[in-house]
Amino acid sequence: MSKAKEVREMSDDQLAFSLREAQESLFNLKFQASTEKLDAPSNLKKTRREIARLYTIIHERERAKATPASVATP
Repeated sequence: MSKAKEVREMSDDQLAFSLREAQESLFNLKFQASTEKLDAPSNLKKTRREIARLYTIIHERERAKATPASVATP
C-alpha cells in the first residue's frame, strides 16, 4: 500500500506495472472471497482504493499533458 505522494514519484511505466499488479491482486482476492477462503476481507477494500489512487494519478498526468501550461485562462 502506498500513499499518493509515493505514487506521484513513480514513472509512467512503474504506475502501469503497479496498476496491473493491483488489478491481479484484486482478481485473486475476489476469487478467494467467492470460494470462502479469504483471510482478511478488508484487503478487498484496500486493493480497490489502491487501484483508484493509481488511476487518479494516471489521469492527473494525462490532463497535465493535454493542457498546455503556457496558456493562461482569463
